[in-house]
Parts: sequence; C-alpha cells; structure tokens
Amino acid sequence: MRTSARIHSIEAQNTPKYLDRIVLMLAIAAGVIVLSLFASQPLVGVIGPSLGLDAAGAGLVTTVTLLGYASGLFLLVPLTDLVENRRLIGRTLTIGTLALLAAAVAPAAPLFLVASFLIGLTASAIQMLVPVAAILAPEAERGRVVGNVMTGLMLGILLSRPSASLVADYAGWRWFYGILAGLVGVLTLVIARVVPERWPNQTATYPGLIASLFELLRNEPVLRRRAAYQGLCMAAFGIFWTSVALRLAQPPFDLGQTGIAVFALTGAAGAVIAPIAGRAGDRGQTRPATILAHVGVIAAMVLAALAGAGSAGGIPGTVALPVMALAAVILDLGVIADQALGRRAINMLRPEARGRLNGLFTGLFFIGAAVGSSLSGLAWVLVGWSGTCALGGLFGLAALALSLSARSPAQA
Repeated sequence: MRTSARIHSIEAQNTPKYLDRIVLMLAIAAGVIVLSLFASQPLVGVIGPSLGLDAAGAGLVTTVTLLGYASGLFLLVPLTDLVENRRLIGRTLTIGTLALLAAAVAPAAPLFLVASFLIGLTASAIQMLVPVAAILAPEAERGRVVGNVMTGLMLGILLSRPSASLVADYAGWRWFYGILAGLVGVLTLVIARVVPERWPNQTATYPGLIASLFELLRNEPVLRRRAAYQGLCMAAFGIFWTSVALRLAQPPFDLGQTGIAVFALTGAAGAVIAPIAGRAGDRGQTRPATILAHVGVIAAMVLAALAGAGSAGGIPGTVALPVMALAAVILDLGVIADQALGRRAINMLRPEARGRLNGLFTGLFFIGAAVGSSLSGLAWVLVGWSGTCALGGLFGLAALALSLSARSPAQA
C-alpha cells in the first residue's frame, strides 16, 4: 500500500507548472554533475606534474574517472528499481561532493586517483535522474520531458572541457574541483527538498536485480538497437572531439588553449535538438528522425574533413574555422538527437525497469565513446586529420545502415 500510495502522490503533482519546474531542476542537475566526467581531459597536462605523475600516469586521471562512471552505471543505477529514488540520489551526490573536495585538496596522486574513481562512480546519479523525469511525465509528453533533461546533460558534456580549461587558466585546476564540489553540494540539498519520493514496486534482491540486466539485454531488441545506434554515433563524437584540438592548433587555425576552449563552446548549440527530437518521437516520427540524425553525423565528418584540408579541400583559409564550427554543431545535433530518441524509446519499454534500462543503454553506448576516443589518437598518427574524419564517417555510415535495416517503425 505504501508503494502504491507514494507513486500515486507523484502522479497527483503532475500539473504542467510543477512538471516544468522539476524538469528544469533535473536538467540543471544533470548538466552540473556531468561536468566532472570529462573536465579532466584538458587538465591532465597541469594535474599530472603537480601530483608527480609522468605523462603515462597523468592519462590515468581521465581513465579512472570514466571507469568509475561505467561501474556506477551497471552497479548503482539499477538500484533505482529497488530502493527509494530521492534518498538514493541524495546519498550518491553527497559522496560525490566529498570526492570532489578530496580531489581539490589531494596532496598526492594516490588520493587523487581514488577520489577520481569516486567522482565517476557517483556521477552515475545523472542516470538516476532520467527515470525520475520519465515517471513524472505523462506518456504523451515523455519524449519532450526526457529530451529537456538530455539538453542539460549534453550542455554539461559540451561545456565541461572549456569550463575546466578557463577556470584552470585563471585560478588553477584545484579551484575547478572545489567550485564544482560546492555546486554539487547545493544541488544535493535542492534535490532533497524538491524531488518527490519514488518507491519502486520491486521485490527482487540486489544480486537478482544485477542478474536481470542480462535478461533485459536479451529480451529487449529496442534496447539493443538503440544502444548500437548511439554507440556508433558516440564513437564518431569521440573521434572528432578528441582529435579536433590537435588540428586546430595547426595552420591555418593556429589556436591556443583559450581559442580551442572557445571553439568547444560552438558544439553546445547542438543541445537545442534534444527536446525537438523528443517531440518527434512523441508524434510517431522516431524512425525518420533517427535516419536524419545519422545522416547529420556523416555530413558533419565530411565538412570537418574539408575544413581541415583547407585550400586543398576547396575551403579558403578565411572560412575554414567557421566551416569546422558548423561541422561541430551538425555532429552534436545528430548525436544528441539520436540519444534523445533512444532514451525516449527505452523509457517506453518497462516502467518497472527504467533504472536498469537507462544504466544499460548508457553503459553500452559509453563503450562506443571509449572506442572512438581510443582510436582517434591512432588514426591521427597513421592517417592524419582526413583519415580521422573518414573513420568517424564510417561509424556514422554504420549507424545509418543499421537504422535503415529496421523492419518496422516499432523496431527503430
């Protein structure tokens, strides 16, 4: 009776104004929390020497953080289907706040690396927020609501690198972690006051819940297909954003760190597509919108290759930078649209398993992002910028071929 009553109390609060306020807060929370995941990438050059790490050791900073995030997706996020959600999110973010503070004051590498793992682990709270948004939204508006939360998330991802670079340039890298700890701490208090309780109607044990991940993956073809689409798109995303800084530091661009940070802000424009894609899904246009998103990824890599080739690609040096920025925007539009459509699709599958579905979906496409990032360096060394773009385009082409192979709109 307690479970039923509390779920109905959530639904009773679903007035348009209440829903919009909660969704805005969840979007802001997702955007702030995700800042900690990728911010270390542009900071490894200053974090490593200050902690006594060599170049190889400094690379562990981002790797350990992302490993923590992956662990959280598979081990913590499924708990949203088992325990009360607001309390789970609050406790996870409290530990995350302490981990960020530990990273800010860490005197040596071992403590910093442990803190980095915990930062990534607790950042998985982002994927606990998505099921909360989904259960609050009426089915007819679920795509729009999830898309709005995704806008905050993707803005955070896109702004994490430039914001970290700028704060580190002016105040030092420790200040970035300290400021972020304060922001996450405030959000933890806000979530505790604003987000309604949600008691899942689930009686399974935790080991049984984790074991059910394999059952969900085996029995939900939409989950497998949407994770494959987004994994391929995120591979292209990782290839571009990992390598573009190297290309922008060369002629005809010749950008320094601040210029590259400002360039990264252009991709943030792509975040506007998330709620639009969600509405397209609500209107039954998931398949054409998915195909268009994949075409966008391919087109972006072609434009990026042309801009990087400069006059050899028919692009005058004076317009090469705007064309590269346009490629970044189109790429982010395609990747974010595909992800918003995917999140809507999986949140329509099994209400009792939304936490596990979101954890699986994110964890699986996260593998694609890792693959893309790892291949980008090798491609840059072996085949240069044009070859790197071609590799990204191949991932986009694979996503398009897979989406065209769907036998029905329901499978898309």
